[in-house]
Amino acid sequence: MSVTDADIERVYELFDDIGGLSHRKMMGGASFYCEGQIFCVLSQEGRVFLKASGTFAEDMASAGAERFEMEDGRGMNYWTLPEPALDEPSLACDWARRALAAL
Repeated sequence: MSVTDADIERVYELFDDIGGLSHRKMMGGASFYCEGQIFCVLSQEGRVFLKASGTFAEDMASAGAERFEMEDGRGMNYWTLPEPALDEPSLACDWARRALAAL
């Protein structure tokens, strides 16, 4: 399964207030960039993950975000967008801005 154009459009709608966005499809998913800096990935299943480490990752975990894990159990520094933000673009943009500031 791979992401659809509708899945990608949904991410652009969530982050509509963030300027300079672009994306690149890869390995069935997509990577999203702001001014050329990767900050978000869309998994093959359509889950939105923000790049996070340190204190920001702790904040995301406290908000109920889940860490991206590969099939072999290894984790990566990407965390799901917290559930409430999936239906609220202003909240999604707040999380995205925090992700970008933490890079």
